Amino acid sequence: MSERWQRLPRDARDTLFLLAVIGWTVLPHADTVPLWCNAMTAAVLLGRGWLAATSRPLPPRWVTVAMLALALGLTFWSFRTLLGKEPGVTLAVVLMALKTLELRARRDAFVVFFLGFFLVLTHFLFSQSIAVAAAMLVSVWGLLTALVLAHMPVGQPSLARAASLAGRTALMGAPVMVLLFVLFPRIGPLWGVPQDGLGRTGLSNTLSLGSVAEVANDDSIALRLRFPDGNPPAPRSLYFRGPVLAEFDGREWRRLRPTFPAAAMPPAALVVSGPVLRYEVTVEPGRLATVPLLEATTAVRSEQDIALRQNAELEWRSAAPVAQRVRLQGEAHLDFRHGPVEPVLGLQDYLSLPPGFNPRTLQWAAALRREPGLETADGRRLAARVLSHLATGGYTYTLGPGLYGDEQGRHAIDEFWLDRRRGFCEHFAAGFVVVMRALDVPARLVTGYQGADPVPVDGYMVVRQSAAHAWAEFWQPGEGWVRADPTAVVSPDRIQASRNLVPAPGLVAGALAAIDPTLLQRLRSVWEGVDNRWNQWVLSYSRGRQLDLLRHLGFSTPDWQDLALLLALAMVAVTGLGALWAGWQQARRDPWERLQDRILASLRSLGVDATRSDPPRELMRRLLARHPQAAQPLVSLLQELEHWRYAVPAVGAGSPAGPGAGPPTGRQPRPPAPSGWPARWRRAVRALRSGPEPRPGPGLTGVGRSSWLRARSRPRADEPGPSGTGQSGP
Repeated sequence: MSERWQRLPRDARDTLFLLAVIGWTVLPHADTVPLWCNAMTAAVLLGRGWLAATSRPLPPRWVTVAMLALALGLTFWSFRTLLGKEPGVTLAVVLMALKTLELRARRDAFVVFFLGFFLVLTHFLFSQSIAVAAAMLVSVWGLLTALVLAHMPVGQPSLARAASLAGRTALMGAPVMVLLFVLFPRIGPLWGVPQDGLGRTGLSNTLSLGSVAEVANDDSIALRLRFPDGNPPAPRSLYFRGPVLAEFDGREWRRLRPTFPAAAMPPAALVVSGPVLRYEVTVEPGRLATVPLLEATTAVRSEQDIALRQNAELEWRSAAPVAQRVRLQGEAHLDFRHGPVEPVLGLQDYLSLPPGFNPRTLQWAAALRREPGLETADGRRLAARVLSHLATGGYTYTLGPGLYGDEQGRHAIDEFWLDRRRGFCEHFAAGFVVVMRALDVPARLVTGYQGADPVPVDGYMVVRQSAAHAWAEFWQPGEGWVRADPTAVVSPDRIQASRNLVPAPGLVAGALAAIDPTLLQRLRSVWEGVDNRWNQWVLSYSRGRQLDLLRHLGFSTPDWQDLALLLALAMVAVTGLGALWAGWQQARRDPWERLQDRILASLRSLGVDATRSDPPRELMRRLLARHPQAAQPLVSLLQELEHWRYAVPAVGAGSPAGPGAGPPTGRQPRPPAPSGWPARWRRAVRALRSGPEPRPGPGLTGVGRSSWLRARSRPRADEPGPSGTGQSGP
């Protein structure tokens, strides 16, 4: 394979490399663009590779135009528009592939290069993970390598050489990139259009039996938690409050739509006690405006300047769904009470039950109410009695209880509470709330997360989607809303030790069952730790963290103007260092090369075509052709320079001389440079520029001028002749 690759023509090899880079760049978009786009892109790239490998001509232009029209039609058919993120990225992928069918000139290649750089950016509209960033870093390196190859038109430079040059160039620019990342003023989050969380699994504003179990099958991370003061609370105290659901239609629970005026609604009336629990939390993107935080969180500060407000149900909500990763600092209390302590009219909404649903459960609750000692019992005693029934009634906590209810989805609570007695947390919480309302006690459902991984990763406790949970609250006179978690009665380990149920393994998980689970857990922990650092240091680097950096540098009240000033000073410093480095590199060059560059620049300013490969005699000829009458001083100086550069060392200068002496050995010393040559050259150039326009003379045209050049090029008797023929450049 290596030999076949080496035998490929230069154009074919470079084209195949560019196609491989394009394929790598568009590959992460495979799950974000339609299936037809993947098929068309793969077919075009493979076909173009076949044409390059077999040195066949490119297809006619009408083929490309027809495929473009087809792609436009399919894009409109898929999205019903050509505008927006998804259709725009789809068209960008197709255009990248189709442009490879027009690689007829370097200009077309440059269009492909820069279209590839644009396509790299589009990946971060869908995912900002470290894996995508690493893949796009490889893409950028490949595109830079292809760009370097395009600027090497002579010969057949190796891919390794071009890749090395591209890598060194990128590394030289890396400090400037880091500087801009750290100090460039931010108006919003790092990426302007983050939509990662939309469409993902997670909490919802509605709940039906089985919906929380679906979320619990997802093992992805919901949030990360850290307690900077140390001593995190026990897992049984970690309740992260999400949407509160109180309206029940017999099949589904929803957010409450109050039937009473706002003045009749029970206020939050949060009263806290005990020490303050300070914590930092990173919430992954979700589809809700509710941000799950620890219960009884009294204060929240966001580094992204996201406004959060606490409502009467103790939910922390933003104005729009939180579709980006959010870092927050909060203060909470483990001991608290909230809600009205006296009966208010709005509590009637928390007693409502749909008529005609779950009649057997209502009858069971009525019979419980008639038990001795419970006729006048308050909500706390009734709740204890219901929880006792769950603990002793043979109920089973499971992720797969099956579907409940009849064909119309009615009477699901009856079937769970009295017949099958198998369910997940939402079954127990929903059944408890229905029974409590049937007992004339206000109650509601609360969804969120409970517990965390037992071993912190990288100092952060991890809360996964599998920790999704539902519990209940009932109202108690003199206390307000009281938490009741029926799951803690049926499965104490779920709450006390955060031992979540594990779903049945799939095909891949079953194949990995033979691997040590401890090793898999350790590897996952390491990866999640690295990903967390990426989130904390890169994706969550916001304007607030920039201002904190300025405070550490001594700015008392920093703002964006201080940030811009610091960036300007840093860029000036970097530019100065670059200039010093360039000067140092220039000083390391061969003096002959520097002198040669000055000569070539002067001759070009005089209208003489001069390149580095031209020997001094060729420069004399062109100079005389351009300035036949006024070029005598410059010609003499070039002859002097030629003798200094190419003269054979004289006898006694370190090498033998004379007939049969043989070639010189070793490095021979060069005669001293002509005295004041650069200054004399500059004066001659200025004199020629200030003289009359060049006019060809009769004595310097045709054969006469050639004879004159040959005569002038003969060495004098008192000096050695040139060592070469004058055909090799300086």
